[in-house]
Amino acid sequence: MKKTYLFTPGPTMVPPEVALAEAQPMIHHRTPEFSKIFVEVTEGLKYLFQTKTCNVYTLASSGTGGMEACVVNILSKGDKALVIRGGKFGERWAEICEVFGVKVIPVDVEYGKAVEPELITPLLRQHRDVKAVFTTQSETSTGVICDISAIARIVKEESAALMIVDAISSICVHPLLMDDWGIDLAVTGSQKGFLLPPGLAFVCVNQNAMKAAEKSDLPKYYWSFKKMQKNLKDATTPFTPAVSLIRGLKVAIDMIKEEGIENVWQRHARLAHATREAVKALGLELFAGEYSSNVLTAVRSPNGLDTSAFLKKLRDKYGVSLAGGQDELKGKIFRIGHMGYVNDFDVITAISSVEKGLSECDYPVEIGKGVARAQEILLGEEEKVAVNTL
Repeated sequence: MKKTYLFTPGPTMVPPEVALAEAQPMIHHRTPEFSKIFVEVTEGLKYLFQTKTCNVYTLASSGTGGMEACVVNILSKGDKALVIRGGKFGERWAEICEVFGVKVIPVDVEYGKAVEPELITPLLRQHRDVKAVFTTQSETSTGVICDISAIARIVKEESAALMIVDAISSICVHPLLMDDWGIDLAVTGSQKGFLLPPGLAFVCVNQNAMKAAEKSDLPKYYWSFKKMQKNLKDATTPFTPAVSLIRGLKVAIDMIKEEGIENVWQRHARLAHATREAVKALGLELFAGEYSSNVLTAVRSPNGLDTSAFLKKLRDKYGVSLAGGQDELKGKIFRIGHMGYVNDFDVITAISSVEKGLSECDYPVEIGKGVARAQEILLGEEEKVAVNTL
């Protein structure tokens, strides 16, 4: 008998309560019944983004759709944008900008490292006409977390540029404080820490960003913030929403609120710490080192390990899905996701599967050593792991 365990960077595992809510009979989206649910989830999303002043728009799309919406609503052709590129998703910001004729000023960061916020200062002073700074909070391709609060502070001190954050995997895992940190736009997706399947993106937009939207000349129809705002006032969306996913979102937000967002951050910090320490106990190396995100643990593939065969064996033989590296990191790392609907025993399962898979791929590993280290940390409840606010 084979069970399925999903420890990927997304999609992530879905609670049965959420799945059952999505399985309810369909309702029409232009009804008071749907509008009531939509108002509740929109207010709940503000709690997750930690804002009282921004609007949150719900899009039927992947996170990348939300990223494109950010670009086309606030910029015009020929505008300059500073883009931090430290992995596949930072690079995606640049690719979207370039498609629409926005001039990209890149800040390239070595894979596995986080950008030093101070590096942004001279670039903003050199390019006074930069309209936006695009950043990624948790770079899931490399397992790196970035110091968004420090970057936002520098952007506000040195320029009039808008601060835009890809928080697709980090919301509900790491703190992201829209109002307190002065973030203008942030985007996230349903399939990461939100306890949901793929299919929804959420964009949090402040008044500075909406003012920029009034001047933007980039083409947009489906992605128009102005249309979204107009319909939000009527408790609906401009186009047909993903009704079943939004019903599931209502349940997911209720679950997160019941746990408390600070406790959710703490849970992820604790599980990530246990995973990282277990990996090190097995003699393996963390790819992101001190910059490691609580979203996932990126592990350097040891010499002699066929990473693809290792991951295939875990998935096909045991039903355990981890993720490999992308693009230039393919075959060089593997990634253990621990976000969303994950608890202590899920981490134990993930680590034991790594031990078993390595052993069956003839890589020398002391069976039980990683699990023992994870258990040691997870049993030590009196010792709280600091929540990484980066």
